[in-house]
Amino acid sequence: MGEPQALTDLQFAILRVLWDRGSATAAEITDTLRASRGLAQQTIATILTRLEKRGIVQHEVRQRQYLFRAIVSEPDVRNTMLTDLTDRVFEGDVAALVSQLLSAREMSAGDLARVKALIATHEATRGSSHD
Repeated sequence: MGEPQALTDLQFAILRVLWDRGSATAAEITDTLRASRGLAQQTIATILTRLEKRGIVQHEVRQRQYLFRAIVSEPDVRNTMLTDLTDRVFEGDVAALVSQLLSAREMSAGDLARVKALIATHEATRGSSHD
């Protein structure tokens, strides 16, 4: 399975379509992205071929059409992209990343409560695994 590092916005958008649908042809992906991207089907097909060479998607032939599906999970791609961002932009400093995110985005009380709960759960899980 390929490493999902260094995905462009368009590659990520294509993967989102595949994760949402399970599988799709280049034409179906083009139709889905047409309103927001306005790209030709050949462009989408070229990107799918590149993603396949990297081991990120694969295809099967159905009714003489290539049907693509993602072979990397959305959580794996998010983790890779977030780790890359943390390393490149924040030199691996997770606290700096979180601080920047908290100051850059307006957060509701509900969002803050959810983040606090996630931290508490993480601390409890880490604490029990280090005993």
